[in-house]
Amino acid sequence: MLIGVDIGTGGTKAVVLDRKGRMLSQSFREYGVITPAPSWAEQWPDVWLEGVVCTLKEALHKSGLDKKEIAGVAISGLYGGSGIPVDRDMVPLRPCMIWMDRRARKQTRWVKDTIPLEQIFGITGNYVDSYYGFTKIMWMRDNEPDLWKRTVQFVTPKDYVIHKFTGVLATDYSSAGNIGGVFDIRKKTWSPEMCEALGIPISLFPEKITSSHSVVGGLNKLFADATGLLEGTPIVAGGIDAPVAQFSCGVIHEGEHVAMMGTSTCWGTVHDGKYLSPGLISFPYVVNDDTTIYTFGGGATSGAVIRWFRDEFGGCEKAVQKTSGLSAYALLEMEARDLKAGSNGLLVLPYFMGDRSPIWDPDARGAILGLSLMHTRGHVYRACMEAAAYSLRHNMEEAVGAGIALDDTCYMVGGPSKSDLWTHIFADVTGFNMKRLALDVEAPLGDAFFAGLATGVFTDPEEIKSWLTFRETAVTDRQNHEIYSRYFTLYKRLYGQTKEIMGELAEMQTAAM
Repeated sequence: MLIGVDIGTGGTKAVVLDRKGRMLSQSFREYGVITPAPSWAEQWPDVWLEGVVCTLKEALHKSGLDKKEIAGVAISGLYGGSGIPVDRDMVPLRPCMIWMDRRARKQTRWVKDTIPLEQIFGITGNYVDSYYGFTKIMWMRDNEPDLWKRTVQFVTPKDYVIHKFTGVLATDYSSAGNIGGVFDIRKKTWSPEMCEALGIPISLFPEKITSSHSVVGGLNKLFADATGLLEGTPIVAGGIDAPVAQFSCGVIHEGEHVAMMGTSTCWGTVHDGKYLSPGLISFPYVVNDDTTIYTFGGGATSGAVIRWFRDEFGGCEKAVQKTSGLSAYALLEMEARDLKAGSNGLLVLPYFMGDRSPIWDPDARGAILGLSLMHTRGHVYRACMEAAAYSLRHNMEEAVGAGIALDDTCYMVGGPSKSDLWTHIFADVTGFNMKRLALDVEAPLGDAFFAGLATGVFTDPEEIKSWLTFRETAVTDRQNHEIYSRYFTLYKRLYGQTKEIMGELAEMQTAAM
């Protein structure tokens, strides 16, 4: 039996599968993000550790299995941005500045002004933005000198948990590459040239870099007791959650592409390295990492906007959920599902924490345009759903512009894929049919397969395809697609014509802190 665990931004999920990919049990634990200022986003690592321990313990208990039956556990995680700064005793020195944090504006500007694009892009396959971990690390160096002196390593979220479990410090190729700036995408290791140019000691990064399906170490007694697992259970490296979720759809070949929808959108595809683009993010894939590159883009808060709407305007629905078990999101959708494409003339920009690709603007802000007295809460909710789909289409266009050929069907995983309404909106907006797994477990499914690869249960990544069955594909409604294409044109124009105002508002927000 195999266990996969994914540490997400909004919660941790663990699943127990048998060797044929059948679900035996699952567990989920939700938590939040610390946002002490506009465009700041942090999390303490003990939240992740507790989430993994609790979900592992519960999933194992619910499965009814004997702990001796577990062949291995693989752990993936959110992109931890800077990573966790730790001291010589591996004690965290501050909260981790996660991918969503965009405070490193000054450092981003310095890199753009100082280091030629052809140098940083030529080595790393990526450009520069406050999204990337290396700019956040530079921010700590420049703004927290006492902490900087005490820091001996920056550790990703899932690697921190794996170290706690095994005593071994390592990272995988996808996690290393996602830091950007300091990782050589061709040599598959840290770049001494870029570390020196950026003023970041290479010693701050784990010396050991391994594949996502390698055993890092055996589970120690402390956490064996805490989780109920057998001491010595193999703990497997895993990877960044987006490419692991992509692999969970069986994606190995060029043309295949996946939209992972959660707090953010991570839409990606794979290739041999010939389609690198500074407008997108690239790093080694979680399988065939020596020959295959994962290139992706995505909105920073496309899913978080829906959660924000639920939390701020869906109090009644949340109360009903507590007493009835019916999802608050499902209740809100009832108000939106019968409305026409375009929400009767509403446009939402989902830039609630700045945004990543393709606009790369930390000062971008959310907006709702077109409101009138005839609009209802349902209209606004649907417009937020449509905004996430516009963001996805924007990234798809960037990839096609870089020469990437895409199949006419896109796999879709994550929370929004549970919604038939939202899935059809994605299909209608993007023009790509949307194909969903019958077993909606996202990255943990890929993790469980990695546990099997690492322990010899499987020998070939292609074997994951035998695990997969799919729901009915959501086919694009061409009439709706034509309508949405007009809105999409306005969506892009709206950002372009309000960008300067957004920047001034961001400055005012910062000044008011």
